[in-house]
Amino acid sequence: MTVRAATVDLPERRGGWTTDMDRRLATLESPVRSVLEPYADSLPAADRITLAPDAHYPFHPSTGIVTDPAVVGSAAAVLQAQTGADITVAGATDDNIAFDRAASYLGYPSVLERFGVELVDLADEPRRDRVVSVADQQLSVSVPERLLESTVIAVPTLRPTRDGSVAGGMRTLGRLVTSVADADQTAVGATRAIEPAFTLLDATTAYGGDPIAADTLFAGPTPQIDALAASLFGRSPETDPVCRQTAGDDDSSITVESVTGDPADLTSLRRRLSDGELPPPDDTHPAVSTAYRLYAAVAGDAVPPQLEQRR
Repeated sequence: MTVRAATVDLPERRGGWTTDMDRRLATLESPVRSVLEPYADSLPAADRITLAPDAHYPFHPSTGIVTDPAVVGSAAAVLQAQTGADITVAGATDDNIAFDRAASYLGYPSVLERFGVELVDLADEPRRDRVVSVADQQLSVSVPERLLESTVIAVPTLRPTRDGSVAGGMRTLGRLVTSVADADQTAVGATRAIEPAFTLLDATTAYGGDPIAADTLFAGPTPQIDALAASLFGRSPETDPVCRQTAGDDDSSITVESVTGDPADLTSLRRRLSDGELPPPDDTHPAVSTAYRLYAAVAGDAVPPQLEQRR
């Protein structure tokens, strides 16, 4: 199975981050189109596409802990142009923060308005129960109807979870559904119920203990993208309970094909990511606090509540 990779040339980074949204969108346009083109061309005729980013933390995208809204906006623009579909960006309110508030802190509304893309909190959507097979058992998952009635594309960032597993597309989808199973089983069940078209992995800025300017995008089938992401953290996909259970969903051998001029330097990226841990949302990593406060001071953005309390 082939995963496509595109390198992203983000010039004039300051401290690993370019604050100018217009510049980021312009820089991302070509690599996003290159990495998505064959997948967009193969999408079934549909009038709705739902993008599911990693947007549940109120941390600035310069940390690598959340998906850069510029990546999502660029993907929406490419998919609109190639499919003519109505694009939605969706997330769900969780125990930490309301989705619309987190999305506002991350800058999603201003980016998506440029492309006429709707931002939807799936917590407010009607749901249907789907029964799927997980670990040789039948699991019922409650899925928002929007995810069953549209073409779904997961757009996670390259980061670990709080327990050290890779976040990835399947765990991103798992946060959007509910079930009585644990988080890992729910992620597998969500992926099988929703059947995402593919995953676009945002590794422009990744997180591995500190923000890392990885300047790379990956696209491919969701289980293979997650297995690749796990390997970039130096972990065998067989040790990840989600990747292990989905390894047979498609060809488990993964070939990375570069679609831009320079091949992705996976060896260097593995070396830089190997020791990362995700900070809990109520006890932010010092690098996260410093980066966000600096950005807020320069750009005039709001500072999330957990950082305000630590001033």
